[in-house]
Amino acid sequence: MTTDLLQRVEAHLSVIYPNENCLDLARQLISTMDIPTDAESPAPFTNLWDENDIYLITYGDSLLDESKGPQHNPLKNLNHFVKNYVNDVVSAVHVLPFYPYSSDDGFAVIDYYQVNEALGDWTEIQEMSKHVKVMADVVINHCSARSGWFENFKQGKHPGKDYFFEAPPTQDTSLVVRPRTHELLKEVVTADGTKYVWCTFSHDQVDFDFRNPKVLDEFVSILNFYLEQGITIFRFDAVAFLWKEAGTTCLNLPQTHEIVRLLRLLVEHKNPQAVIITETNIPNRQNLMYFGNANEAHAIYNFSLPPLLINTLVTGDCTHLKTWLMSLPPAQNGTAYFNFIASHDGVGLRPVEGLLSEEETDLLINTMVSFGGRVSWRALKGGRNQPYEMNISLFDALSGTVEGLDGLQKQRFICAHTIMLGIEGIPAIYIHSFVGTQNDIERVNLSNQNRCINRHKWDYPSLQAHLSNSFSHHAQVFDEMTTLIKLRKQQKAFHPNATQFTLHLGVQLFGFWRQSLDRRQSVFCISNITCEAQELTLADLNLIDLDEWRDLITGQEFSNVRECITLAPYQTVWISN
Repeated sequence: MTTDLLQRVEAHLSVIYPNENCLDLARQLISTMDIPTDAESPAPFTNLWDENDIYLITYGDSLLDESKGPQHNPLKNLNHFVKNYVNDVVSAVHVLPFYPYSSDDGFAVIDYYQVNEALGDWTEIQEMSKHVKVMADVVINHCSARSGWFENFKQGKHPGKDYFFEAPPTQDTSLVVRPRTHELLKEVVTADGTKYVWCTFSHDQVDFDFRNPKVLDEFVSILNFYLEQGITIFRFDAVAFLWKEAGTTCLNLPQTHEIVRLLRLLVEHKNPQAVIITETNIPNRQNLMYFGNANEAHAIYNFSLPPLLINTLVTGDCTHLKTWLMSLPPAQNGTAYFNFIASHDGVGLRPVEGLLSEEETDLLINTMVSFGGRVSWRALKGGRNQPYEMNISLFDALSGTVEGLDGLQKQRFICAHTIMLGIEGIPAIYIHSFVGTQNDIERVNLSNQNRCINRHKWDYPSLQAHLSNSFSHHAQVFDEMTTLIKLRKQQKAFHPNATQFTLHLGVQLFGFWRQSLDRRQSVFCISNITCEAQELTLADLNLIDLDEWRDLITGQEFSNVRECITLAPYQTVWISN
């Protein structure tokens, strides 16, 4: 191993574990990651992405085919969909937790080293990695209360006996930031007596104790194993809650950031093309901290975008979206925003704290509920509860405005994605957004889980029939989405790190300007975010007279840079030279 790597790993560890023998621990972690002795340090500030990168987000069993009986293999269906429907559209597939689990649709992991046999096996993941980059979840904060490790904890055996975070029931936890409303500590009878374990998300999800270096070593082993299966992109789930300390919020603590920096260092020395993405559903400023100095997360989830964009399209007012975009610092080379507007989770409300007023947030929530949505809550100090997220499919979230339902659902939905595809960062699209899936109320009623409203499981033959029927809104949405994405991938100005400036065109037109890294291409992205036609005066864009300008989407050419054009409700133009 290189002396430089050993020294850097030891330096990180000395911050996390000041009382440990960090040199020996550094050697152990480098050995666990199986880093080659001649591994070179990756060049800093290197972009591992470009305008061709589009992610698909999906569960391993989003596409079912029950007609195949016991031989049913949902991951095979997913591989078929990727190869036959989106092969020239997406560059990476995020397969949400595909491990054996006990609850939370995969996020209560029983065994990190196995594929849930109801989905398939590792050969399907390996096969997928031959065609696209594969992104997997590293559920790093907690595991299932039914895992082998927690069973060992209860029996006083290794490994697991000292893997979980305990706290006395008398400890003051009033400062702890909570994402849920249940009791934080869970009473557990063990071979060593009654203990109280920390459960951030549910009593079936028990939190790890990273004060124990063995837990860190275990996750280094997991990361190395995933790399060997062909996985190169890692989503660090709920990582902000990782380190706990009495008398603090237990959120975003310095040791958490140090662990992310350490894991990045090890991962990129094993595979310089590997990418770490942090999932931190927290207020915007805290989220930005996970970039570090381009030495922490390669990419961060842009959590403020979904609620702000939905709010813009249902109110017909882009003021808050524009203000937020103006305040968003450009990502340094080597880092990027991970843009999404729908996922397996709900639409988080914490990221708009300080951006939307309480009245505006209430109006947004009430509008989503009127469109069939649900609301999930979190506990505050003093026993109060606060809305944490809105649970609704994106297609139904955009079925109307604050005034009620209208006939512009599909136009509003496509507008939302056209805006996202243009904004600085790497776009990620949920499989249910690709095909315009609606609220799954039946699954909510059966599971009693609000998030299931946006976790529909398609019968794959049925979905294929929809996609071959041009009258189906599923086919129409899929065709428009894939056409837009292919167009976007051809534009250098849509590189995730290309220059971006916010345009000021009033509150009814939302616009921004992108310029390619070589400064040769400009794209002015302007969207009518209202349900009525709006006029756009091209002179407001300061287009250069000598260039030839046209709308990339419609092909319309503009010979006069001072002319006025009309944008239909929810129409977007990408005006480029």
